[in-house]
Amino acid sequence: MDKFDDIITDLTVEDKMDKFDDIITELTVEDIRFPTSLELDGSDALHPSPDYSACYIILTTARGEKGYGLTFTLGRGNEIVAHCIDSLRFLFLGQNLKEIFSNMGSWLYKVNNEGQLRWLGPEKGVIGLSMGGLVNALWDLRGRIEKKPVWKILVDMEPEEIINLIDFTYIEDCITREEAKSLLLKFKPEREEREKKILEVGVHAYTTAVGWLGYSDQKIRLVVYFEYVFETFFTILYNSSWLVGILRSEDKVSRLIENRRCEVLRDCIGPNNYMMVDANQKWGTQEAISWMGQLARFNPIWIEEPTSADDIQAHADISKALKPMNIGVATGEACQNRVMFKQFLMSGGMQFCQVDSARMSGLNEVLAVYLMATKLGIPVCPHAGGVGLCEMVQHLQTFYLISLSPETEGRSF
Repeated sequence: MDKFDDIITDLTVEDKMDKFDDIITELTVEDIRFPTSLELDGSDALHPSPDYSACYIILTTARGEKGYGLTFTLGRGNEIVAHCIDSLRFLFLGQNLKEIFSNMGSWLYKVNNEGQLRWLGPEKGVIGLSMGGLVNALWDLRGRIEKKPVWKILVDMEPEEIINLIDFTYIEDCITREEAKSLLLKFKPEREEREKKILEVGVHAYTTAVGWLGYSDQKIRLVVYFEYVFETFFTILYNSSWLVGILRSEDKVSRLIENRRCEVLRDCIGPNNYMMVDANQKWGTQEAISWMGQLARFNPIWIEEPTSADDIQAHADISKALKPMNIGVATGEACQNRVMFKQFLMSGGMQFCQVDSARMSGLNEVLAVYLMATKLGIPVCPHAGGVGLCEMVQHLQTFYLISLSPETEGRSF
């Protein structure tokens, strides 16, 4: 990739990058865990007692600048991810920020395809979680140097600069660099007006915190009425709250319980607000179709992760079966890389794209997913249920709504 070849500004690329002429000299990682399992916060069908946790990363430069990043786990996985992050320090220490930010897509290709580590799978599993945290720390560092929030850095970039953040390898059959540039140019004249509107009214959001598997019906009602409906969502989002019920396994007792839980949620939020349900990968294809046929009477807008997060064909089959019921399929929080997202998006396997800001290669690869989803007309509603994810994803979604998608219906964080 060439360095911003098409940019016409008063400053050369070298001039713009001079502020980043600094060397990364230190990398530290902390293992931070919260005992959310005590109250069963975050509990679902496959994760009955999670401890929400994060590997917290600090990058320090020769000038004393610091950048902070993190990646999310459910507890014990922290130890493994922290060791992986530590093992990747050789890719970061001694690197010049100016060289990284001048052509970040090209730099990411090199680090993700390091000759010996690549066998573990670039942008996959623990490697992907680790790289996501490290890359997001780089963006935090850039924001502190430029004295701007990350969303503002992205919004102020020229289309060519955005494109040069992304590695288009393996996804050009979905979106080319030229198509990505056209999408960014399409809404460029309206960016200033939309930025002003976003700053005035904010963006829509949904909550996953009302229907956790371990919550009683009474607790669900209390959380909805007092914490979310009356205090937050009805006042900020103009009666547009989005709520999620977490589903169980396949048996007669569970069917009765989940029908009741959905009835409780729908009763709490009324007939006009959105409701979503989440299976957390519990079902097979036919189970998912059968379950949602029963729950369709509650008018959920989507079923989230109805089956294995890796099964693209099953998601396509489920999506096709649920279309007559006006129920979409949402997935992506556990999707491991942009190539899998490409297949989900192109196959019709997702109607709502739930990209996670702390996976893959962090912000850069997430931008590739945003561009593919935008081209295909699929709304992005990122996954944000976890330590630090809400703080990060608001930057991505603000950029999205200003620079790529003026529509707010079905697009939230």
